[in-house]
Amino acid sequence: MKKTTALSLSALLLALASGGSLQAARPLSAAMPPAAIGDSLTAPDGPDGIVFPEAMLADIDSILRQWSAQKFLHYPDECTPSEADPTFPDSVYAARLAQLPTLIPMPYNSVVRSYIDAYTRRNRRQVSYFLAAANFYIPIFEEALDMFGLPIELKYLPIVESALNPTAVSRVGATGLWQFMITTGQQYGLVCNSLLDERRDPIKSSYAAARYLRDLYHIFGDWALALAAYNCGPQNVNKAIRRAGGARDYWAIYPYLPRETRGYVPAFVAANYVMNYYCEHGISPMESDLSFKSDTVTVQRRLHLEQVAGACGLDIQALRALNPQYKADVLPATAIAPCALRLPEEALSAFIALGDSVYSYRAAEYASPTALATEASLATLAPDAAASSSTAKKKATTSRRTRYHRIRRGETLSTIAKRYGVTVSQLKRWNGMRSNRIRAGRRLKILK
Repeated sequence: MKKTTALSLSALLLALASGGSLQAARPLSAAMPPAAIGDSLTAPDGPDGIVFPEAMLADIDSILRQWSAQKFLHYPDECTPSEADPTFPDSVYAARLAQLPTLIPMPYNSVVRSYIDAYTRRNRRQVSYFLAAANFYIPIFEEALDMFGLPIELKYLPIVESALNPTAVSRVGATGLWQFMITTGQQYGLVCNSLLDERRDPIKSSYAAARYLRDLYHIFGDWALALAAYNCGPQNVNKAIRRAGGARDYWAIYPYLPRETRGYVPAFVAANYVMNYYCEHGISPMESDLSFKSDTVTVQRRLHLEQVAGACGLDIQALRALNPQYKADVLPATAIAPCALRLPEEALSAFIALGDSVYSYRAAEYASPTALATEASLATLAPDAAASSSTAKKKATTSRRTRYHRIRRGETLSTIAKRYGVTVSQLKRWNGMRSNRIRAGRRLKILK
């Protein structure tokens, strides 16, 4: 696969010296006038005095509606999430942060406290999700960070960036777990085109992010400044340093940074805090099913995920969740530039055994130039337009409407099926269930 050469440290320094910015495509509002720093430091303007990073405002319900969340995450049996958050004196928060085994300093002040409170109060359900989803993503992050000799606590940065959503797209177009802009992603070897967006690939984007963070640290020699530059670009950080009289300390340049970046480092500190001290705040993690195994196979011919699903008898939503980088469900593979297809482990041998029959499966519908062009066009539409087109396409093949039912304590599949006028076997088929055992809090898909 052809990859764009990653930007070297010298090229980064040249970009800074010439007034360029690697994250120039990530526009943020101008820095506010100076404010008092130190004991009187306060969070910027916003709800409760906070400027939240975009991921902290993510709709947790939409995240939990994703296939992977519904399939593998659930609240424990007999668990009723608590909304009560105990309060502690400032000295306790400061001591807990000081006890974390980190290389990056974890300071405590009123701004950091504001972001800790946001996670432990209004974002408690987000944190429950983070703690479960971390079982899938954190090992990937740790391996990438360790390969480049970076502090392992950076593994919590995607919580601030994307709320651990691999398909997250910010209002300015930053995409994936690590929220790369297209230009920066391409500079670090991530392919971004109409069919393939490797910013959404959890593994490739993690290694690209580790290299980018390493380069930023080499420039600034300070992790807080490097993190700020990751968010708003090295040029904006250098501008803040100049306006602060040459000070190279994050809290000294804090008032001169773009608004969202002022909350970025405090949110990162707060994420490290809450991922380690959630128990002390009565936050119950969702449980994650780690029994699911997957593996990859190399594809050297163009292929549609619907062909794989149909030929191998797989759930298309499962394939999309396992391969989020393919924007239009199309693998644009060639012998020169092969693509990786991730499959459930039990389906790998079937895919290999089927051979050419996978590629010939409904080829006229999914592999023709016209069909591929239509899929690519839908992938580039605005979300509302794409959703409308997708809905219209689905209505052509089925008149059923998808509903969801959250299981309550004491309910059984029989009582739920009777309520919606369906059968138990239908419920099990729609939700990939092998037994009648259900858990309170889980959502069931119902087609009506």
